[in-house]
Amino acid sequence: MAWLNKEQILKMGFAKVGGNVFISDKASFYGCQNISIGNNVRIDDFCVLSAGKGGIIIGDYIHIAINASLIGAGKIVVSDYCNISSRVSIYSSNDDYSGYFMTNPMIPTEFTSVYVDDVILEKHVIIGSSSIILPGVVLEEGVAIGALSLVKERCKSFCLYAGRPARFLKKRSTNLLKFEEKLKLLQNSN
Repeated sequence: MAWLNKEQILKMGFAKVGGNVFISDKASFYGCQNISIGNNVRIDDFCVLSAGKGGIIIGDYIHIAINASLIGAGKIVVSDYCNISSRVSIYSSNDDYSGYFMTNPMIPTEFTSVYVDDVILEKHVIIGSSSIILPGVVLEEGVAIGALSLVKERCKSFCLYAGRPARFLKKRSTNLLKFEEKLKLLQNSN
């Protein structure tokens, strides 16, 4: 995997770019002016980030793994310490599949009915491989989503969800918060 250098990243026209950012030269970005990237972020090969008016906000200490996509007209927020595994798809807009309207972005909007709503990943969220997150979903702090899951509604803090559709499986440990505090102390001492 070849990484873009700082100059190449800045030329892309992002709204904000922090330090220690690794972006694959094989990742694709659309609407860069609506994408903010924090510190210590890695975006791997074949990822697609397509920001509409709502924008995409990526916090600090984020990994977006190979083939992941963040797409839509609504806002997508990826808060600090999140991990988006390979082939995860996050949508902040979605066509109406009922048949009452036409679908796809090449159709004039008066013939479609696209649902747009923000997607929020709070701190310490991890999403397992090949999962799908639909518009309007909030993954509260510390949520873990198992691989191959379809998430259609809000998930409660420090819980593990999995399935199609995703359902609550069990509580998740909050022990990682101790490591967050240690990391902050380490950063402050440097």
